[in-house]
Amino acid sequence: MKYISILIIILATISCNTQNNDEYKLSVGAASKSINPDPGAFIAGDKNNRQFTGIHDSLYVKAVVVSNPESSIAILTFDCIGLLYPTLQEIRERVSKKISSEELNPKHIVMSSTHTHSGPDVVGIWGPDQLTSGVDNDYLDNLIESAVEVIEKALQDQEPAKLVYAESEFGHEWVYNISDSLNLDRSLTTIQFLNSKQKSVATLSNFACHPTIMDGVSDLVSADYIGAFYESMDQQLGGINLFLQGALGGWVQPEYEKKIFESTQKRGLELANAVMSNLKSPQQSKSYELKFASKEISLPVSNENFQILSEMGVFNRPINKSVTSEIALFSIGDAQFVTHPGETSPIHSLLSKKAMKTQGPKFVMGLGMDALGYILTPDFYLENPKVRHTDYLKSMSIDKNTGEIMMESILDLADTN
Repeated sequence: MKYISILIIILATISCNTQNNDEYKLSVGAASKSINPDPGAFIAGDKNNRQFTGIHDSLYVKAVVVSNPESSIAILTFDCIGLLYPTLQEIRERVSKKISSEELNPKHIVMSSTHTHSGPDVVGIWGPDQLTSGVDNDYLDNLIESAVEVIEKALQDQEPAKLVYAESEFGHEWVYNISDSLNLDRSLTTIQFLNSKQKSVATLSNFACHPTIMDGVSDLVSADYIGAFYESMDQQLGGINLFLQGALGGWVQPEYEKKIFESTQKRGLELANAVMSNLKSPQQSKSYELKFASKEISLPVSNENFQILSEMGVFNRPINKSVTSEIALFSIGDAQFVTHPGETSPIHSLLSKKAMKTQGPKFVMGLGMDALGYILTPDFYLENPKVRHTDYLKSMSIDKNTGEIMMESILDLADTN
C-alpha cells in the first residue's frame, strides 16, 4: 500500500505539472524606460511658448512583447501628447536592423500615447509661436531609440506566461464628455500575464479619459493621473504596467477636478485600486493564438491649417490633400485590440467593439499608431449641432469623413481576423 500511495502522489504531481505547463503557452516579456525631457523643453497642450522647469513624476515608454511559436506582437505605450505615424515607421526601421523578422516582424509593432498635457511637444504645434515647431529633434531621436531598447529588452526577458483578464466600468464620479454628456465608454479592461510562479509579468489596462488635470497650470513634467496609477500598480502588483488610452475625443475630460497634484494622485490611485479589485477574480484566456492584421489608409485633409503647418515644417510629415496613416486589429488569446489614429469619439469605440468578433476583452487604443487630432462623428458638422465645443474640435480635425473611413477600414480588418 505504501508503494501504491507514493505512485499516486508521483502521478498526481506529473499531472499537475503537465496541466500547469499547458496553461503557459505564451512567451511574454516587458520593459520600461524613462523618457523625461530636459528643462526648457516646450510643453504640449494649452498655449504656445510654455517650457518645463522641472519634474513632478517621470514619463515612460513601456513595451510588452508576446510570442507563441508562430508569431510575435509588440505593444508600445508612451507618456506623451501623441506620436505621429512617421515616428512608428522609424521605430520599426531601427528594430528591423537589430532584431530578425523571425523573432519579431516589425510590422507587428503597435504604439499608442497616453496623451498627457504635461509632456513635451512631439508634434510641433506648441513651440515659441504658432508657426515655429516645438519639437526637440534630439529628444525625439532619443525617444525612438528608447523604444527600440525596451522592445529588445522585453524580447530578451520573455518567459512562459498565461493570460487572464477582467473588466468593469469606472470613472462615474469624475469623467465626463463635455461636448456630448450621454456619449461615453466607461469600460475599464485589463489583461494580465502571469508567470509560472503566479507573478505578474505585465498588465495592460484600457480606459478613456484625458490626462489633463494639470493642463495649463503646471510647468513640471508629469503623466498626470496616469503617473499616480503607475506608481500604485508598481507597488501593489509589480511587473510592468501599461496604460492604453481609449477613445477620449469629443471631449472626455476630468472636468471638475481641482488643478492640483493631489487630484492626480487621488484619481490615479482610484484607477489602480479598481484594476486590482477586478484582478481578484479574473477569467483565464481559453485561447493562446496570436492574430495580426493591419492596413495603411489614405485620409483626406480638408483642414488647410494642417497643410500649411506641414508646408512650414511645423509638422514633420507630408500633409497635402491627404495623409497616410495605419490601423491595426489584432488578437492575443481571447483579447482583441484595435487602434484609432487620433482622439476618437466614444461612439467610435462602441462601434469598434461591436465589430470585434471575440467573446473576450476588447481594447480600443486611442492615439494608436498616429495622432491626427480629433476624429469626430457627423453630428459635429450639422448646421445647428446639439453637441458643444464644435468650433474648436473641428479646428483640430483633418476632415469630417475621417471617422467613417476609419470605421470602414476596421470592419474590413475584422472580417479577416
